[in-house]
Amino acid sequence: MTEVTSPHIAHPRITVLGVQPSTPPFRIVEIDGQVVGEAKAVTDVLEAAAAFGITVHDLDDPDVVRWVGGDKFTWRRH
Repeated sequence: MTEVTSPHIAHPRITVLGVQPSTPPFRIVEIDGQVVGEAKAVTDVLEAAAAFGITVHDLDDPDVVRWVGGDKFTWRRH
């Protein structure tokens, strides 16, 4: 057998970067590699996705959303 076994690498359209210090704290949202705005809550991520025609059924799916520096529950610096 000559097939190469390689892990699946997800390339989601949505990336939510780590929490930025501010009052209130926020996270930068990228879609297709472009910064599209700031999110102060998970609903802001969903609204940004919808504005670009992306329907998100599962925020924990790494093929849909990449969370950097935390997950969907991380909205403050620790």
